[in-house]
Amino acid sequence: MVSLETEHENDYIKRIKEQFKDKIIGIRKLYDDQWLIITEKDYLRDVVRYLADINSSTEIHIATMVGSDERPIRGKMSVTFWMNVIESGSSSFVGIRAYLDEDDLEYESIAQDLPGADWYEREIHEMLGITPRNHPNLKRLILPDDWPEGAYPLRKDFNYSESPAKFPGYSFTYKDSSCAIVPLGPYHISLDEPAHFRLYVKGEEIIGCDYKGFYSHRGIEKLAESRLTYEQVNFIAERICGICGYTHSTAYCQAMERIAGIEVPERAEYIRTLLLEIERIHSHLLWLGIASHLVGLESGFMDAWRIRERIMWLAERLTGNRKTYGMNLIGGVRRDLLDYRKDLVMKTIEKVKEEYTQFVEKLKSNRSFIRRCEDIGVLPYDKARAYGVLGPTGRGSGRKIDTRKDHPYASYKDVDFNIPLYKDGDVLSRALVRIEEVLESIWIIEQLIDSMPGGDIIAEYTEIPQFSEGLGYTEAPRGENVHYVMTGEKNVVYRFRVRAPTYANLQAVPKMLSGYTIADAPLIIASIDPCYSCTERVTIIDVKSGKRRTLSEDEFNMLSIKASRRRS
Repeated sequence: MVSLETEHENDYIKRIKEQFKDKIIGIRKLYDDQWLIITEKDYLRDVVRYLADINSSTEIHIATMVGSDERPIRGKMSVTFWMNVIESGSSSFVGIRAYLDEDDLEYESIAQDLPGADWYEREIHEMLGITPRNHPNLKRLILPDDWPEGAYPLRKDFNYSESPAKFPGYSFTYKDSSCAIVPLGPYHISLDEPAHFRLYVKGEEIIGCDYKGFYSHRGIEKLAESRLTYEQVNFIAERICGICGYTHSTAYCQAMERIAGIEVPERAEYIRTLLLEIERIHSHLLWLGIASHLVGLESGFMDAWRIRERIMWLAERLTGNRKTYGMNLIGGVRRDLLDYRKDLVMKTIEKVKEEYTQFVEKLKSNRSFIRRCEDIGVLPYDKARAYGVLGPTGRGSGRKIDTRKDHPYASYKDVDFNIPLYKDGDVLSRALVRIEEVLESIWIIEQLIDSMPGGDIIAEYTEIPQFSEGLGYTEAPRGENVHYVMTGEKNVVYRFRVRAPTYANLQAVPKMLSGYTIADAPLIIASIDPCYSCTERVTIIDVKSGKRRTLSEDEFNMLSIKASRRRS
């Protein structure tokens, strides 16, 4: 049993207590903005649904879901839905948890009510053997096609080095056999990670979409829980993404610092914030270049990447690396920002601002670019909220969510910036959000350099408590990034759960594609910025005639460019 908190409760915590009364086993305040509610598994769905609907004017979404094998320490497994409840001045992460006995690993599916829970529940089903009853789409998501049933990698008794025997693989199905099938893939995500969209089309119109990804699932969570020390996890966390890895190491460090009660020096917080905004700028410039390329505006591609190179060069001068900076340690940063480098930052940012402003003026005045992005891939607000869509994708659909404002971390509480917001929900809205965010990032960097405090860059600590838990979070270039950590024995993490923003945004892509054409697909998929570097090839299959035609990457891109010309 967990004692019920009575002091400093938010209004919605009190309302949950009142609504469910004896169905709540315990409520615990972990940190200033993190609460944990424990309920019986039979009421898990009811409590999550109640919290999700507690206030229609409040932005609430699933921040992450954590399934955990706690049999070695509690004799049970657990399922926790962490909800981000965003309110002005009092936003909180609220975890709703239920414990499950080993002989009854079932609970009522949350995806019946919240579409954004779909992937989370499918993941714990295949990784831990926990079954969400009445799930609407409980098919394989992460494990390889030939992975055997009954082998659950994230259970504590599963050896991370095992290679189970194979079994027959996964197959795509769609209820309407009259559709033509257009497999887009393999796509190469960052670090050459492929994925597969299979489009179901009638004529040129997309009427359905099936997705299969995680082909290069690297098992980072299992490695973190099996053989890495706390500090080593920090460096592998930075390798989760090849574009925005620093935001991952920052989120992990912040989770550990909360658990250990470490007060990070103010100067280190400023340095972290500086690098996070440098990372945001180069990520958005990369995306703007790719978007320009997909609509046939090659000069836009070259301009964006030319400007981006100045930022990459700056990152290398400050950290020693263009990417994977290796700057974070639990308690602070490894390297100080020397005074002469402040001048370097300001001169570089001033030049980037000048060139970027000219680039944006040309891009926004280009009729082909605007017409190609306008009214394409529309994701309305209600769908974006239901799926928990994040970052520029969510803000392009009218969701005013930004972790830097909602849950200020590092030194974001000390700087002023705006949150660009558009409500049309199309590719153009998502592009405009990113365009304006670059200018806001430049303004943040100018403020950081102007008011950089002195002092230490790392805090010393002696011990991190065992079997304590908490969230670390950042606003990555693609949206809210959440790391859950439970500490363990002997300086090793017991449970490490990473939810990158693309994980949430990808679930909504089929809704964005529906009703649009094959030629629109590359731009719509790219508009969520899912770290895809290129499309290797596409095979078009006409199910009526049985004929197949394989398109090269250049041929497929020409479809998109021709569509741009027709629209303009």
